[in-house]
Amino acid sequence: MRNSYLKHLRTQREQLEAKLELHIARYCFGEGEVDDGTEAELRQRIEEISDEIATLEAERGE
Repeated sequence: MRNSYLKHLRTQREQLEAKLELHIARYCFGEGEVDDGTEAELRQRIEEISDEIATLEAERGE
């Protein structure tokens, strides 16, 4: 069960990282002129998921 949850978290983090990259690219090309907090929210969620993954891996001894 824990392995599948870790896999889910890693997949979720990868998806958020892809969204962040897309958001940054759009902003760089002028398609997102207003900073609506999306980048900060994505970075915060990625950090939360990364911390949870690190905790679970530490518990498993990885």
